[in-house]
Amino acid sequence: MGAGVSVDQVRNSVYAAIESFNADEVQQVARQEDCVLLGPGGAVDSLGLVRLVMVVERRIEDDFGAPISLTDERAMSQRNSPFRTVGTLVAYITTALNEAR
Repeated sequence: MGAGVSVDQVRNSVYAAIESFNADEVQQVARQEDCVLLGPGGAVDSLGLVRLVMVVERRIEDDFGAPISLTDERAMSQRNSPFRTVGTLVAYITTALNEAR
């Protein structure tokens, strides 16, 4: 199905989703790869993460025409959580999109 999705493409979509999320939330997420999402020093609490994940999933589907679930068994069973930082989330989504193609 042609070339895969690049990390830069996914990062741009995730950053756009973060902008949308920040517009509606008190908790703000930095558009930086090393921004910690969850855990000590995290930008969001567990409910904030759920809302962020929904915004990101919607944006990824809009941008790439492929539905993605960030809360499926595969994502939740990763040894290193895809929700640790913005960068780990981008990497996880990139891999998932490319495997689905």
